[in-house]
Amino acid sequence: MTVAAILSGKGHETITANADTPLSDICETLAKNKIGAVVVCSGDKRIEGIVSERDVVRAIGTQGTSSLNLPVSSVMTKEVVTCSEENSVNEVMARMTQGRFRHMPVVKDGKLAGVISIGDVVKHKIAQVELEAEQMRNYISMA
Repeated sequence: MTVAAILSGKGHETITANADTPLSDICETLAKNKIGAVVVCSGDKRIEGIVSERDVVRAIGTQGTSSLNLPVSSVMTKEVVTCSEENSVNEVMARMTQGRFRHMPVVKDGKLAGVISIGDVVKHKIAQVELEAEQMRNYISMA
């Protein structure tokens, strides 16, 4: 199974921000949309960074609430690990686990094409295991 299978189920819609967006606006976006990360992109959907709840907490914890007035570019993760639609679910899960992050932008032709979360990956893996178990039960009952 590939990332494309996950995106075909959840869609390609992404919530993005510009690098000069104040961190307070990012917090509002995270809360309003009930998401854990926002991808920071240029106008042509090229990824410049990603900001997660963890980044927000780290900024407030080290710089205080005044950090909420900073542009997101000053607190975002700039070295973004991405994947493509062709990557396998197992590859993506391993990279997320190894890097200890929960959101991975999907890139196509150098531009943002979607975002998958560890929750999406786990949901997909559970569905796959349930399907395999059902197929096994059907096979056994036919024998």
